[in-house]
Amino acid sequence: MKTAWRTVVFCDIVGTTALFEAHGNTRATATVTRITEWMGAVLASHGGRVVKMLGDGVLAVFIDPAAAVGAVVDLARRHHDQATHAAAPMDLRVGMAHGELVEVDRDTYGDAVNVASRLCERAGAREILADAGAVDAAGPVAGAGYVRIGSLELRGRAEPLVVYQVEWREGDEHGALTQSAGLFSELAPMQPPNVWLELAWAGTFRTFGAADGPLHVGRASTSAVRLPDARVSRLHARIEWRGASIVFTDLSSFGSWVRFDGSETVVALRRSTCLLHGSGHIALGMPFGRTDTPTIGFGVTDSETPETWDTLPPH
Repeated sequence: MKTAWRTVVFCDIVGTTALFEAHGNTRATATVTRITEWMGAVLASHGGRVVKMLGDGVLAVFIDPAAAVGAVVDLARRHHDQATHAAAPMDLRVGMAHGELVEVDRDTYGDAVNVASRLCERAGAREILADAGAVDAAGPVAGAGYVRIGSLELRGRAEPLVVYQVEWREGDEHGALTQSAGLFSELAPMQPPNVWLELAWAGTFRTFGAADGPLHVGRASTSAVRLPDARVSRLHARIEWRGASIVFTDLSSFGSWVRFDGSETVVALRRSTCLLHGSGHIALGMPFGRTDTPTIGFGVTDSETPETWDTLPPH
C-alpha cells in the first residue's frame, strides 16, 4: 500500500440506457465497449494510468495535473469531431479532482476518487467539471480555460465544494465562451447566494429563485418557461442554480444563443452550458437577426421583487 497525490479523472457515456433500449444488449454492449476502450487509450496517451473500466465509463489517475487537463480537453475535442459525423452520437461527461490517494493492488482509493465520481454525475453532456484542487494544481494549460461555477452540493458530502468548468472548445465557439467567461470574472463578480433571475418571454414576466430550479425551457406545456413555437424543442434548455451561479444548459436539436448587454459577443450553445450574469437575451432554435426569433430576456439580480421590469432588455 502506498499513498501519493494524484489527479483523478472519471469519464462516462451519457444516455446508455436509451442506447440499450433502442439497439438491444448485444449491439449496445459492443458500442459502449468500443467507446470506453477508446476513452482509456486517449487518457493513457497523455500519461494517465487507467485504473478500471466502469461499464460505461473509465477511471484514470495522473501524476501530472496539467497533463490530466490536457487529456480531458483532447478527449472532448476528438469525441466532438467524431460525434459530429456520427448518425447517433453518444455524449461524454467528465469529473476531475486532485488529492491524496491510496493505491492497493493497482486499485485507487481516496476522497479525490469520490469527488471526481460525484462531479461526473453532476456534469452535463459534453461538460468537464473539476474541483478547485485540480485547477490550482494544473495551472494554465494551453487550449483550455476555466470558468468558476460556484459552490456545489455533492451527494455524500457535508459541505459544498467550489467547482470549475473546464472549457475545451476550439476556434470561434471556444473564443465566444472564453470571452463570456472573462466578462463574468472581470465585470460581474460572483453573485451572492441569494441571487434571483428575472425572465421576460412571450408577454410573461416572472422572477425565479434557487428554490424554483431547475427551470425547464421549451415548447412543452409543462415547461416553466414555455414558448409555443415550432423552432423551440419540447425540452429546449434547463436553467439551474449551482451554488451562487445561474447556469443555462442547451438541450435542444437546433441550439441556443446568448447575448449579454455591453458585449458584441454572441455565445452559441449546442448541448452545452453558459453562466448567466448581468442582463441580455437568449435566442432559441435560431440565431439572432430576425424579428420573429423566439427570445427570452433575462436579468440577474439580488432582489426578489425588482422595482421595475423596465430594467429587463426588450424581447
